[in-house]
Amino acid sequence: MFAEKTNLLAEAVKLTETWSPRVLGEVNDQYIKVAKLNGQFVWHSHEEEDELFYILKGSLKIEYRDRTIHLNEGDMHVIPKGVEHNPKADVDCLIALIETKTTTHTGNVETERSKSVEEQLGS
Repeated sequence: MFAEKTNLLAEAVKLTETWSPRVLGEVNDQYIKVAKLNGQFVWHSHEEEDELFYILKGSLKIEYRDRTIHLNEGDMHVIPKGVEHNPKADVDCLIALIETKTTTHTGNVETERSKSVEEQLGS
């Protein structure tokens, strides 16, 4: 189903739609995804799953209710399960995500930006 070899940055550069993760591979019960981000997303949480963000290109802010984490190229950050957060990119940012297969795109919130797993798989 997935390529034998994948360059995450090269695949992320091909993305045209923002806030629409694309699944590129899987490890055990985790999906490896890439996404292009720009602007503010939506406040949400994932009640049962941690979420790993790795910055491939650009920079990203992860807003929490009590602080903001600033991430630059090469930085990684894990958002703990159940913690409300809001990603924000002032300009185009390319990221890799590692998430449990059960992680819903916008967690506990349904918006017009929400993408199903099938959409993320390209199905």
